[in-house]
Amino acid sequence: MPDLDSLSILTLWTAIAIYAASFIAYAFDLARRSSVSDEAKTRMLVAAGGGEASDAAVGASDGEAGSDAAPARPRYVFARIGTALAVLGFAFHLTATLTRGFAAERVPWANLYEFAMIGTLLIMAVYLVMLLRVDLKFLGSFITGLVLVLLGAAAANFYTEVTPLVDPLKSVWLVIHVFVASLSTALFALAFALSILQLMQTRRERRVAEGIENAGPGFLRTLPAATRLENMAYRFTVVGFIFWTFTLIAGAIWAQDAWGRYWGFDVKETWTFIIWVLYAGYIHARATRGWRGNPSAWLSITGFAAVIFNFTIVNVFFKGLHAYSGLS
Repeated sequence: MPDLDSLSILTLWTAIAIYAASFIAYAFDLARRSSVSDEAKTRMLVAAGGGEASDAAVGASDGEAGSDAAPARPRYVFARIGTALAVLGFAFHLTATLTRGFAAERVPWANLYEFAMIGTLLIMAVYLVMLLRVDLKFLGSFITGLVLVLLGAAAANFYTEVTPLVDPLKSVWLVIHVFVASLSTALFALAFALSILQLMQTRRERRVAEGIENAGPGFLRTLPAATRLENMAYRFTVVGFIFWTFTLIAGAIWAQDAWGRYWGFDVKETWTFIIWVLYAGYIHARATRGWRGNPSAWLSITGFAAVIFNFTIVNVFFKGLHAYSGLS
């Protein structure tokens, strides 16, 4: 019988290598976008007889169609290569996750190493599925870079041998609660990447309005406007928040089954609630008080930083009833 866990390790490191290649391709895509936008700006200046051309006219986004008179959008070959590699990496990543589950004869998300596998898998899954509906290839370097760092760190530092489940984890809530938490984390990750680009785009647009010639990286001129980036981040956050709310409720029900109480201010429970409050504040402030622009972007980034802190620092360094990292 083949050693399924060894196969899982092999395919996981293969996925990491392919994700690294995908990240490089996406990075070349951003560099190429800068070159294309600079060339387009130069052509417009020449056509205008040396006068000043509007930077916004050059900045038709990769995901939005321009006017009838606008030139055809460039074909971003490196973005397509990066996406093809991301799909291939995802296939190996999925194989690694499934074989780990078969080796353990349970769902493969019972410790920190396994949670990193499923969490990053879902980040890539959500990103690739969304590409079928919206052109988000400009997020490729951010998403593959994030997955590369998280998955690589987990594979190098958090690996644990397959072990039987401890009693509190022998529940259907392990399947539901952790999977939904991972899915909401994936949605928050996309919102996080969009919020970073929103901050960069807002700064570029402000500098353009001030008449500053070198307004920022050239690739930003091929991206959607800051307002559109913010709207997309908000939609991902709202859906992720719904799943996170379910995660909080399901965790309380599971705690009642396992320990005889719904809430005990365990450090993991507390941080899960803190994350819920951060994203609830973001949604409420933006929806009811018009708190938009950079403040909303920073709240989104802070919320995702809290998510990463919860699933790394809290799991590794804090002790409590949720100490299932698998690390000694």
